[in-house]
Amino acid sequence: MRGKIFDYSFLSLGLVIQVVTYLLMPHDSWLSLLSGCLGICSVVLTAQGKIWMFAFGFAQVITYTWLCVTQRFYAEIGINAYYFVTMIYGVFAWRKRLGAKSQESGDRTVVPRSLPLWVMGVIAAGTLALSWLVGWGLASWTDDTQPYLDAFTTIPALVAQVLMIMVYREHWFLWLAVDILSIALWLRAGDYCMTAQYAFWCANCIYGLHRWRSLGISKE
Repeated sequence: MRGKIFDYSFLSLGLVIQVVTYLLMPHDSWLSLLSGCLGICSVVLTAQGKIWMFAFGFAQVITYTWLCVTQRFYAEIGINAYYFVTMIYGVFAWRKRLGAKSQESGDRTVVPRSLPLWVMGVIAAGTLALSWLVGWGLASWTDDTQPYLDAFTTIPALVAQVLMIMVYREHWFLWLAVDILSIALWLRAGDYCMTAQYAFWCANCIYGLHRWRSLGISKE
């Protein structure tokens, strides 16, 4: 019961942060507020391992993509199209990995897998190299307003999304790096609802890593 109260409290805190930020920064658009709230719901439910996080995820991707269009964040636009497609597959992938119903909440949650440390090292090195290359390309051939930040919030997120869909718990480390850089991206763009969303998402990565460890590890 205590865990369930914390889960609801954590979700409520994220939504309150979004609303307060919007009220304090009236020049932010209502779409930023909506996208931020949808994003909070999606990531908190992901941290809890609940499959219906995809419903909020689809809605958040659509609203967030339009915000990126207005800022000319081209890599972010591309990755959100990728999110939409991979989440369609993710619904089926997660359904196959659902465990038994929890006696406390009555919900079914996914059973995570874990990657060897050396594999994560190879993934991290390759991700950094590719991010720099994409940033250079954006800076050279587009009018992207923040090319390197755009790239370094995009390429690691591509990899993190794959690991999340495949239910590897190490995806939380990549998301944490992405979220920290995304704070800088949206803060420099002057969109404080999005900045608040990513600040909360950083905390959610710690929460999610802890929760996924408590869900156990699949032997597959």
